[in-house]
Amino acid sequence: MRKQIAAANWKMNLTYQQAEKLLDEILDARIMPKPHQEVIFAVPYPYLLLTRSEVEEEYHYSASAQNCHHKKSGAFTGEVSAEMLHSVGIQYCIVGHSERREYQHEDGAMLATKINLCIENEIVPIFCCGEPLSIREAGTQNEYVAKQLEESLFHLDAETVSTIIIAYEPVWAIGTGKTASTAQAQEMHQYLRGVLANKFGAEAANEIPILYGGSVKASNAEELFSSPDVDGGLVGGASMVAEEFIEIIKALK
Repeated sequence: MRKQIAAANWKMNLTYQQAEKLLDEILDARIMPKPHQEVIFAVPYPYLLLTRSEVEEEYHYSASAQNCHHKKSGAFTGEVSAEMLHSVGIQYCIVGHSERREYQHEDGAMLATKINLCIENEIVPIFCCGEPLSIREAGTQNEYVAKQLEESLFHLDAETVSTIIIAYEPVWAIGTGKTASTAQAQEMHQYLRGVLANKFGAEAANEIPILYGGSVKASNAEELFSSPDVDGGLVGGASMVAEEFIEIIKALK
């Protein structure tokens, strides 16, 4: 069975003390993931070592960065490289979140270099794709997300691409309280898997977890995750409420 993942994305939120308390509350629930399940905490840079330390003795719990720079090293004040993340034991990194595409103007070519650097440093990329409301309303969302995959992932070979994680995030459902229906989520995830299968083959495509990333909550997680091509969630606001995220972890299939 494909890996099923509950990934928390705290974005630029929480103090150190709040982060520590939240981690403790979630871990104190003593949820033991099944062998095919993973719980990932994508936290701000200052909390990476705290998170890694808290989860390193836990079964299938991991820490993730929310971003890395697209250069290996150099005079880039304030930036963090994939090599640095690897050196402190970080196993995952979000690449291409819609907020960074919008606010930091990250394009497909830049994201392809980030993917490469993560892979070179033994970090699993969590690659985000998804359409804004205008594209959804125009009915061209399939072409839009297919182009995102093509620009940033199609240079990889089948063996390599099968090791990454994809998160589909309908931009119109992030932080808005709106959620794609279960049918809409399944339809897009199935389409994405088909695009990957056409390029890399069905075997590789069927190994790639595709997470849903649009206002996942405890109240809708089980229904969303029940879809055959939805392999968990990249969770924003609800991941910062212990009781919510605990129920989302439990909803993994």
